[in-house]
Amino acid sequence: TIVQDFKIDTLQTFSAVYKKGDIGDESPFIQELSGMVKNMHKVYPDGNSLLLDLDRFVTAHAEPIPSTGPYAQFKVMELAKGKVVVTLDGQGADEELAGYHYFFGFYFKDLFLKLKWLTLARELYWNYKNHRSLLGIKSFLYFLLPSSIKTKTRVSQFNLLHPKFVGLYSQGNSVAGNIYGSKSLNDALLDHFEYKLEHLLKWEDRNSMFFSLEARVPFLDYRLVERMLASTSEKKIKNGMTKAILRDAMVGRLSEKIRVRKDKTGFDTPQDRWFREEKWMSLMAEIFQSERFKSRNVVNADKALRLLQDHQQGKVQGAKELWKLLHLELWYRKFIDRKTVA
Repeated sequence: TIVQDFKIDTLQTFSAVYKKGDIGDESPFIQELSGMVKNMHKVYPDGNSLLLDLDRFVTAHAEPIPSTGPYAQFKVMELAKGKVVVTLDGQGADEELAGYHYFFGFYFKDLFLKLKWLTLARELYWNYKNHRSLLGIKSFLYFLLPSSIKTKTRVSQFNLLHPKFVGLYSQGNSVAGNIYGSKSLNDALLDHFEYKLEHLLKWEDRNSMFFSLEARVPFLDYRLVERMLASTSEKKIKNGMTKAILRDAMVGRLSEKIRVRKDKTGFDTPQDRWFREEKWMSLMAEIFQSERFKSRNVVNADKALRLLQDHQQGKVQGAKELWKLLHLELWYRKFIDRKTVA
């Protein structure tokens, strides 16, 4: 039901924003609501704030996490502290409405296996026309590969893992085998609920509770989830657009600039720029050259240093992988090494 007496004047929004043109900056879309919402709060995370917050952020999550996106949410929750006691978040919408652009690959695979050639051809056309990207087609081809080859493809992209670690664990990869092994779009959504969404919800819970806030996710109302996961693929992806049924429902309710937006931005940060700053380069070089890092036999230290150098020189955008290695090591030092010494 819709709450009839809801007052938009009481609504408060909290956003992480960056420099104009930066990855993750959604200021133009946020401004679409500036005439409707009076209490709009913004925070400006940067490389320096992340460095200052690094220890408490690692402490808050107590596990390695794969990107700095949750840090942006961490700062948003910090901003909200003292202003509200409950936040509403859009978590879950991508998983039930096929919001990630690689879901196009699952849809194409679904159509291909069901021999729906005309629909497949039409969706391939609209996908490229709308997005001018080959991600959907590349994902489609990747999802057709056997699980073992998908795992090797992911591992070999930067080839950063130590051979011993790869040998021990590469046969049981839940990402390649479960998340990327789904036979249809709806199966993929179910697998994302099982293997991915739980992590996103845990990160949100860690971020909000660190600042004594309650986070609520309306898109995960069980009735909506059941209805969407049971609906046809065409309700989610249609004419090269994700979240089709939601976009249709928002006609006249939401700014067209937002409603028909074609790009997909997660809770990203301009981490590639951050990690080219001298203080970050020094920190990661020191850690990657340390004996503790080398002795774990998880990461190939020489290749980690090479990636760091290539990233600094602009040859690659390696921040995501560098962050994984850094956070993994900081997690080891705070939660594993300390216990071993004790």
